[in-house]
Amino acid sequence: MTLQQWAFSFKGRMGRRPFWAGIAAIFILMTVVSLLQSAFLLPEILTLFLYILLLYPLAAIFVKRLHDRGKSGGWFALILLAFALFSIDVSQFEPIWQWGIGRFLPLLITMIMILDCGAFLGTESANTYGEKTELVDYL
Repeated sequence: MTLQQWAFSFKGRMGRRPFWAGIAAIFILMTVVSLLQSAFLLPEILTLFLYILLLYPLAAIFVKRLHDRGKSGGWFALILLAFALFSIDVSQFEPIWQWGIGRFLPLLITMIMILDCGAFLGTESANTYGEKTELVDYL
């Protein structure tokens, strides 16, 4: 698997090591966007656009890992739900609901998905998403 397929293709299967490399790369890029926004006071619409742009490779990496676990890529919708819950304004709710809907639920969803994809082994044999886990050629 090439680096381009690793970051932008939704086909195939991916092991845990390339998954964690992808999560780390996306996390670093999101941190850089956040630091640039703070340092240069970028417009919020530009920052939002850059975050949405980074969701595409995140989705591709998660979907391939879900395929290795024998699951549909549609499970990535839970990560999108977590981002949406974290982003909405919950200030009109009671404090317990602000914490529950705005912080706890997104964190719980994200941690379960990362644990499922990052800690558990994929299927050993071929499944409906491919023959075997593909190695990534980073160079």
